[in-house]
Amino acid sequence: MNVQEQIKEYIASQPELKRSDMQKLHQLTLQALPGCKLWFESGKNSENKTVSNPTIGYGSYTIKYADGKTRDFFQIGLSANKTGISVYILGIKDKMYLAQTYGKEIGKASVTGYCIKFKTLKDIDIDILEAAIRYGVEVTSED
Repeated sequence: MNVQEQIKEYIASQPELKRSDMQKLHQLTLQALPGCKLWFESGKNSENKTVSNPTIGYGSYTIKYADGKTRDFFQIGLSANKTGISVYILGIKDKMYLAQTYGKEIGKASVTGYCIKFKTLKDIDIDILEAAIRYGVEVTSED
């Protein structure tokens, strides 16, 4: 099964409200990153044990480790969780930036150093979420 099929199946497996919100977010992210690399992380480790929620990834940036090694990873992640949806904005060096810049304006969401978590799309300002996504893509595309 290719990545697009895995993503489609993952979104389709969600309960109705979450499914339609995830579909909207998937389209929004594809518009923010046209032609981006798509990823699908199943959330399972090498022993096929679930270690995290499955995540759809968008874009690509290189993580540089202190030992000089590098690893490619997605810039934006989208994942369903028990209480709602998480949008991961990875690679931002200032771990206070998302909360300080978007936290007060986004609406009913929890905003941490790299994650914006909310129950449903109607609880948040989607324009603010899109601005956060675009910012994350911008700063990780500069490297």
